[in-house]
Amino acid sequence: MTGPRYPMLYQINTRACLTALSERLGRPASLDDIPDSDLDRLKHWGVDWVWLLSVWQTGLAGREVSRTNIEWRKGFQATLPDLQEHDIGGSGFAIQAYSVATSLGGNAALARLRQRIQQRGMRLLLDFVPNHSALDHPWLNTHPEFYVRGSEDNLAQSPQNYVRLNTAQGDLILAHGRDPYFPGWPDTLQLNYGNPALQEAMINELLTIADLCDGIRCDMAMLILPEVFKRTWGIDMPSFWPEAITKVRKQHPSFLFMAEVYWDLESTLQQQGFDYTYDKRLYDRLRNGRARPIREHLYAGPEFQDRLARFMENHDEPRAAATFSMPMHRAGAVLTYLTPGLRFFHNGQFEGRLKHVSPHLIREPVEPVNQDIHRLYESLLAILRRDVVRNGNWQLLECLPAWNENWTWDCFIAFAWQGSNHELLLVAVNFASNPSQCYVRLPFAKLGQGAWQFKDLLNAYRYEYEGPRLANSGLYLDLPAWAYHVFELAPT
Repeated sequence: MTGPRYPMLYQINTRACLTALSERLGRPASLDDIPDSDLDRLKHWGVDWVWLLSVWQTGLAGREVSRTNIEWRKGFQATLPDLQEHDIGGSGFAIQAYSVATSLGGNAALARLRQRIQQRGMRLLLDFVPNHSALDHPWLNTHPEFYVRGSEDNLAQSPQNYVRLNTAQGDLILAHGRDPYFPGWPDTLQLNYGNPALQEAMINELLTIADLCDGIRCDMAMLILPEVFKRTWGIDMPSFWPEAITKVRKQHPSFLFMAEVYWDLESTLQQQGFDYTYDKRLYDRLRNGRARPIREHLYAGPEFQDRLARFMENHDEPRAAATFSMPMHRAGAVLTYLTPGLRFFHNGQFEGRLKHVSPHLIREPVEPVNQDIHRLYESLLAILRRDVVRNGNWQLLECLPAWNENWTWDCFIAFAWQGSNHELLLVAVNFASNPSQCYVRLPFAKLGQGAWQFKDLLNAYRYEYEGPRLANSGLYLDLPAWAYHVFELAPT
């Protein structure tokens, strides 16, 4: 199955969506109950990849931790003021087994849903959590050597990072899974990648998952890079990802790997075989609200840019509508989703939802649709369905001062798309809280021939320019704060 050069991914909080569906049906809903109309809507939007978050079997131990953790419950209560105990399902990332939860219909229901997704020309993405397992994973009793051990001193000095558990081999002190910059996740156990047998077992888990879907998103993938693992745990490990990816692709050649990755390790994981890596740097620079760092980030070569997953929100980040002012949200969305790479959207984003929903929760609050945001994404999705931005060639453009000592040229980010059918797009954004002016150098070879019409696809603007003048001096822009153009160019 082939796809566009720059695909679109849509993330769904599976358990929360099925809870809402259960309320409408008046009975427990499974994956089989997801209506065809919902899948048709995704296809209409232009979605290529459907990411079902949290479909795997979780355990009672993780659910108990989620329900009794005081700090976590404060966050749950902020999301759901009418929080009930059964709303807390336990983290979808504290996985007990890579089989679809029975409450969702099991593997058979997933297979039927996958077939319906594929019939519409879309593909299915699921989670893989390489760093840790649930507290009550079967390996605790059958293969305790798969986990990082701790000592009495570790437990006494860092109780947030270690736990004493009763196993088939007696009481053991084991490490919680963790990011080296934060306390451990108390509903998880850290896997020991210094053990070759564990690595082989995790590759087998990957092969099991690969039979059920078309690609995976690897949670915190950089945590099991040898240098990161050694820094965190003091344990040497052989490299995992290149061998794992090679073995999976031997059986499933087109299987997709996407990495959640931070700390400037995106290129490292791309080189190890990942198709896409999170672009957290672009997201952070958008939040900072300054154009130059964004423009500098876009200087990277196409071999890197094409493999970045661009987003404005996801299950880990706060809602975009709650993070960005409306003008900044519009400008940020144009920059995020009209640059190359994988376009990554989160359920509720198009409706402008405000409340972040933890992966521990299986119910979402009911929120009204923000019509302004909904219209923004309807217009943007119409552009993203065009072949020129799905398969075309992208180029960052040079912006020049409109006159001497006018510094506001530095507030612009401009780029062009050129398609195989001669379709031309020009995108220019004034990513600043002040009005700005500049000249944009245009790269189109035929620009000097005759007159050109510039039709703005997101605003009701049309302009006509003489080609020779544009070729000589560039396009003059004078935009208010956070304003933008997405021009379709055509000879008149």
